[in-house]
Amino acid sequence: MKLFTCSFCSNVLYFENVVCERCNHSLGYEPFSNRILALDPEDGIWRAAGSHAGGGQWKYCGNYVHGVCNWLIAGDNPDELCAACRHNITVPDYSDATRVELWRRMEVAKRRMIYTAMRLHLPLVTRVEDPEGLGFAFLSDDAEPSGKVMTGHDEGLITIALVEADDAQRETRRTSMGEPYRTLLGHFRHEVGHWYWDRLVRDGGALEECRAIFGDDEADYGEALQAHYANGPKPDWQMSYVSSYAGSHAWEDFAETWAHYFHIVDTLEVGNSWGVGVDPRVPDSDLLTTTIDFDVYADHVPIRQITDAWLALSAALNSFNRAMGHQDLYPFVLSDVVIGKLGFIHDLVHGRIGSSRNSRAAA
Repeated sequence: MKLFTCSFCSNVLYFENVVCERCNHSLGYEPFSNRILALDPEDGIWRAAGSHAGGGQWKYCGNYVHGVCNWLIAGDNPDELCAACRHNITVPDYSDATRVELWRRMEVAKRRMIYTAMRLHLPLVTRVEDPEGLGFAFLSDDAEPSGKVMTGHDEGLITIALVEADDAQRETRRTSMGEPYRTLLGHFRHEVGHWYWDRLVRDGGALEECRAIFGDDEADYGEALQAHYANGPKPDWQMSYVSSYAGSHAWEDFAETWAHYFHIVDTLEVGNSWGVGVDPRVPDSDLLTTTIDFDVYADHVPIRQITDAWLALSAALNSFNRAMGHQDLYPFVLSDVVIGKLGFIHDLVHGRIGSSRNSRAAA
């Protein structure tokens, strides 16, 4: 994600900020210009403040009043929900403060995922626009007859268990399932990968090319997952998959690889915004040396430039985390086979495989 600044006083901001700590202006994110705007109230609406803000009247997303969204909508737009929240299908009862707080944490992660999709110019179609459009249901276990919400994807509807936003509960699940990494943002990036498989691979004319890389998606999904949980990961899975779970089925391999592509490009954009370079003071350091001086979202940037920069940056970040007593920020190894799979995702999102370019334009 890029580094944002206040349009009024140029104070450095986080993506989620709603008030500038320097000039005290209210703040909102405008997704189509990719800016955080300082705002002045004006006749029941808001006007962008600052010489570089470009003016214009704005209103907050309807979920701003619940403390879960800071995105803006043009003042003359009749919509009440922003480009991110319009995908919501089921949200918690607004009167339940505990659940609203869990939902707020979910929305922070969801908006970061949507930010990356928008930066990649990927289609974002709602279920109002298409029966298989992208939708989100945030559910609690006690609202389900089975007493347990299963996070997953079903024909565009992504269900997320609210309990995942509880740090202690999520860590318990991560440990019990033997996962090196489990975050809300990771959930959203993985599950949306299933939806993009439908749109860009299944409907985008890229099935055969995808099968050549990820394997047979027509293999029985239920049986494959049952075998994975019963027998454990495939032997030597690290040579071919980005995670052990990716080896369970071709669909999961694609979704896991998709999620890691989002992890990588978003973090490299952070590195570019902060002017990060890595040049370790050790012999034979060439493989761990990089200057992140390129736009990771640019169409012309090759996947090897991206993964080479990521190798160096992630190694440095892992060392910082260990110095603070935390687990590795990126506890994964990218084999040449996995880099090839990331290259497929890279070409797919940039419209070089199948008819995904036409799919994106149509959306």
